[in-house]
Parts: sequence; C-alpha cells; structure tokens
Amino acid sequence: MEDDSEPEQISWAYLPDVCLRHVFHWLDDRDRSRAALVCKKWSCAMYSGSLWRYRTITFYGQPSRARTLEFQSALWYTKKFGKYLKHLEIKLSNPYNTLFIKKFQVIMRSLLSHLGKCNSHLVSLSIKYLELDCLIWRNVVRAQFIKNLAAFLKRMSNQLDYLNLKGARITLEEGCELLNSLSSLTNRSFISEINIEDFFSLHLSVYSSALFHQTMSKFHSLTILTFNYNCISDELLDILREHSSHSLCTLNIKCHIHDPHGQVVSGMSWANLAKRAPKLNVNFFFERVMKHDHLARILLVEIPVRSISLRSCYFSDPDWTMRPTLTNLLPAYWHGLQKLTLELNNNHEFLDDELLQLILSCKRLLFLKVWAFLSVSFMEKLLQNRAERKCILTTIKVRIYTAQDDSTEEERLLADIYRKFKYLIDSELNYFVITYPMV
Repeated sequence: MEDDSEPEQISWAYLPDVCLRHVFHWLDDRDRSRAALVCKKWSCAMYSGSLWRYRTITFYGQPSRARTLEFQSALWYTKKFGKYLKHLEIKLSNPYNTLFIKKFQVIMRSLLSHLGKCNSHLVSLSIKYLELDCLIWRNVVRAQFIKNLAAFLKRMSNQLDYLNLKGARITLEEGCELLNSLSSLTNRSFISEINIEDFFSLHLSVYSSALFHQTMSKFHSLTILTFNYNCISDELLDILREHSSHSLCTLNIKCHIHDPHGQVVSGMSWANLAKRAPKLNVNFFFERVMKHDHLARILLVEIPVRSISLRSCYFSDPDWTMRPTLTNLLPAYWHGLQKLTLELNNNHEFLDDELLQLILSCKRLLFLKVWAFLSVSFMEKLLQNRAERKCILTTIKVRIYTAQDDSTEEERLLADIYRKFKYLIDSELNYFVITYPMV
C-alpha cells in the first residue's frame, strides 16, 4: 500500500552550519544583517570569521546617496568584523577636490588605527591609484596619510605577505619610507609579493638611488615583484640575486615612455640572477616605447622572458618601425616566450610575414593578442599553421585595423575563415577576431 502522507518538511533551522555559512557568503552586508535577525543560529552565522576575510572598500569621488550609504556600510562592517580580515582592498575612485581627499585621509587614519589594534590575520593589503602627486593632495594631508600608512605597515610587517601600492605616485623619499616600514621591526622583511608599479612619481631615475637600493636589500623572500623599468639597475639585480634568488619566481616590469629608461644594465647581471633563480620568469610591458634601439637596450638575450607586451596606445610615429623588432629582437626568446601582446598603429608598414614567422619560431608561445593593420589572409595562414601543429597557440585575439569605414568584405572573409577552421577553433582555441576601422 502506497504511503500518501506528505513528505516531512525540513526546516531551515536544521541546515548544517557549513551550508548556512555558504548561503551567507553570497549575501551583501545589508542582506546578511537582515538574515541575522531571523533566529539565534543565523545570528551566530553572521559572526563567522570566514565571511569577513575579504573586504573591498571603494571611496567614490563623485557623491551620490546610494554610494555614500554603500561606503558607510562597508566601513562600519570592516570596523565591526575587522579582526577577521585577511585580505583588504581600498579603492579611491575619481577623487574630485581637496575636501574629499581630506575626508578620505581622516577615515583612513581611523580605519588603519582600528585594524592595527584588533587584527592579527591580515596578509594582503591593496591600495591602488592614490596618485599622491596630484594637486588635490595638499602637503599636510599627504604627509599625514603617508605617516598613518607607514605606521600601519610597521604594525603589520610580521604578517603581511602581499602589498599592492600601484599608482601611488610619491617621491623617492616617501616611497622608501613606506617600504622601509615593512622591515623596521627586524631590519628585514619576508613579504613575498610587492606591486610598486607607478609607485614613484614620473620622471624619477630611481635606478641611481642608493636609498632605494638600501631599502630593497631588506627584502629577503620576494616571490613576485612588480615595478617600473626606471628602478632597474645592476645594483638592484645583484640585491635580488643575493637576498631573494631562492624564492624569486616573477618580475613584472613596466616601461613607459615618460619614465627614464636609458640606463645601461649589464647582461651579465641578468645572467647571474637567472642562474641563481632558476624559476625566474620576466614579463615586460612597454607603453609607447617602440623604437628598436630603445628596446634593444632593454631586451637583453640573458633575460628569461616569458611575456612581452608592446603597446603604442594608438599613437603613430614613422620612427616606430616594428620590423627589426619582430625579425631580430623578439626571436631571441624563441625558447621561453609564452605570451605576446602587440597593439600597434602600424599604418606605415606591412608586418604580416614578419609576425607570422615570429609566431612559428616561438616554440612555447601559447597566447597571442594583436591589434594592428593586418590583412585578413594573415588569419588564414596562422590557422593553417596551427592546424598543421606548427605552433601551439591556445589563445588568439586579433583586432584587424582597416583604413576604410566599411569593413563588410573583411568581415565576410573572416566568416569564411572561421567556417573553414571551425572544428579547430571550437575544440582547441580561445579565439576572437574582428575588424576595426581606424579612420
């Protein structure tokens, strides 16, 4: 005889704690607060440390009621549950005047002071794009902010493992003061990852500073270092070799046209570092540094390069001929280059053959992103070589610049190429190719 009785309803009150915490994980602060009012068990779930390990606080420069409430809520919860924080990210979005910056500085002083007293778990701190060289940062406010941040870093120096101050844009002395805070207690720091890209103000020749070299010598376990080429020198490479070669895996180096990059760095210094740090990979990001003689001075054959990005940022200059770079310079990394990004306004030269030959010569190249004036037939040749296993690309992202408003014919040809290699593209490639009028 069949049992027609209703199945027993399982109450939410009996939901296992681990499942309840997972549900709370997907709620925002306001919904968590409301859910915590349901019952004592849900209220306890609200105070689970695992829910508050990650926090992003955004200071919005353009005022609005919704954003103000969102910010106040995030700040309140950060203070309330700050003792659980392990990863904190602070964002400063479009600051618009000195009053806003003053308010930001005061709030950050309170926040950092509170966390410094109650938190013993913070391992990751990110405060990006402060742009402290802007005029809205008055000298007094700027000095007070740096003082507060330095004091906080000093308190957290024994537990921080990751620090990101990208885009701070401060003076050499101020920058070294902040970095020295990480080692002030023991005169050495064991932080593993630092991002100081655009950390110093524009036009500073950091590479010649003894103060910077002394500061960097205090880091003894760097795994990943992200910085600008205007910091590179033989002295810095020797410091990394001496103190961090056992752990160093990645150097991310940005080279911008407005940063000094004319210093001479010895290939022997790179070779010695690579020998002592066998796991080292170097990623270069060039912005508007396109002249072959400049690149040749930087891209030495002794460097274990894994990734290269060359971006002209839509600027065009007849002196920026890429042919010798593609044919003579980049092939030197055929054995190690895995990622290549080219964003070129090459309307004065035809590079299809040189680029294809470079791709085929790089035996480990997996990722290709190209924005440039190319012929549509380039894509057909590239995919044909990929189908014949002459290269091992897994990602192909191409924007083909055209000099005409109407690119209907090019789009039709690309569609035909896609149909021809559809099986290969759908089964083996992350593939995205479009045309883009540049008129």
